[in-house]
Amino acid sequence: MTEQFQVTRRTILAGAAFAGALAPIIAVPQAAHAEGGDIKTNAAATTADIAKLKRVKADLVRPPFVHEHTQKAEGGPKVVEFTLTIEEKTIVVDDQGTEVHAMTFNGSVPGPLMVVHEGDYVELTLVNPATNTLQHNIDFHSSTGALGGGALTVVNPGEKTVLRFKATKAGVFVYHCAPPGMVPWHVTSGMNGAMMVLPRDGLKDHKGNDLVYDKVYYVGEQDFYVPKDEDGNYKKYADHGEAYADVLAVMRTLTPSHIVFNGAVGALTGEHALTAKVGDRVLIVHSQANRDTRPHLIGGHGDYVWPTGKFHNTPDLDQETWFIPGGAAGVAYYTFHQPGIYAYVNHNLIEAFELGAAGHFKVTGDWNDDLMTSVQPPTAI
Repeated sequence: MTEQFQVTRRTILAGAAFAGALAPIIAVPQAAHAEGGDIKTNAAATTADIAKLKRVKADLVRPPFVHEHTQKAEGGPKVVEFTLTIEEKTIVVDDQGTEVHAMTFNGSVPGPLMVVHEGDYVELTLVNPATNTLQHNIDFHSSTGALGGGALTVVNPGEKTVLRFKATKAGVFVYHCAPPGMVPWHVTSGMNGAMMVLPRDGLKDHKGNDLVYDKVYYVGEQDFYVPKDEDGNYKKYADHGEAYADVLAVMRTLTPSHIVFNGAVGALTGEHALTAKVGDRVLIVHSQANRDTRPHLIGGHGDYVWPTGKFHNTPDLDQETWFIPGGAAGVAYYTFHQPGIYAYVNHNLIEAFELGAAGHFKVTGDWNDDLMTSVQPPTAI
C-alpha cells in the first residue's frame, strides 16, 4: 500500500460517521457455511466442470452503446470474460465547467453494460491501477452471494483481482462499487453500471412471442452532489481527498446538484443523440444506482416495459412513463413510427429540465399523417 494511498484514506475516513460500517463483513473473504454445516460444495469438481465450458471474451464499449452479443444463446453455457479498469478522473458535468472528481469503471459514467445469458458464468477481472489513490471493489446485483462479490474484490491501488459467478437470474441489474464505509460516496461519484442477463431463448412478449430488437442503448442516470462556495458558485478541488468532506455534507442533504444521463448534461443530445429510423425496434436499458426515476419518451411509448428489469416477469404494455426504483435497472422496448426528435427524460420534469436528466432520440424516415398531422396552422383569432 503506497504512502499516498494511506494518507488519502486517513484524510477521507477522518470524521466520517459511517466509516468502517461494513469492514467486519468485507474482511471475510468467503461466507461461512450455514449453521450446522449442511451446505457443502466440492470446489475441485466445480472448477473441473467449469473448465470444460467454452470461454469467450467480451470487448466492452462506452455507453450508451453495447458490446456485440447474440439475443438468443448459441449452444450451452459459457464463461464470459470481462475486464473493468477503475479510473479516478476529473470530469466536467455541464456547460458551465462544473467539475466532479469522478470514480469510474473503464473511464465512463456509467460503466459499460455487460451482456450474458442466463446460466452463463461471468468472469470479471477488476483492475485498480497504481495511479489511483483509493480502495475499490464491485457489488453485482446480478450475482448470488453475500455483498454481491464485494467481499471478494477489494483492491488497493496497484492490485487486480478475478471474480467468477453464475448468472442465475434473467434481467438487467445494477453493479456498483461498495468499499468499506464509503459506498454512497463511490456510487454518487459515478462508480456504477449495469449487467443484462438475457434469457437463453431471448426476450418474449406477454404471449410468449419473440421480441427481437434492432438496436439497444444503455442510459445510466447519475446524481452528483457538487458543493458551492458562499457566493453560490460550484467549487473546484485538487483531488478526491480535498473534496470529500464538502461533498459528504452536500450528499447528506439528499439534494443533488445535477441529475444527468451518461455522465453530463447534454451527453445524449445534439450530435450525441441516440439514433434510429422509423420501424426500428429499440431496447432502452435504464439504470439508477441511488435514486428513484421515471423514464418517459416524449412522443413515444414503452410498447413493452420491464420496470424493474426482470425478464421472467410479464412485461407491462403501452406505458407512458415507467418507474424504476433506486438501485435497479429497467428496460423498455419501443418501435418508432414517426421521424423527428424525441426527448427521453426523467419525468420529474424539474430533474429533467433544471438538473439535466434528459436525452434525445433522432429518428429518420417518412411522416405518417394518419398518426398525426396539423389540421390548421396557428392563425390569429
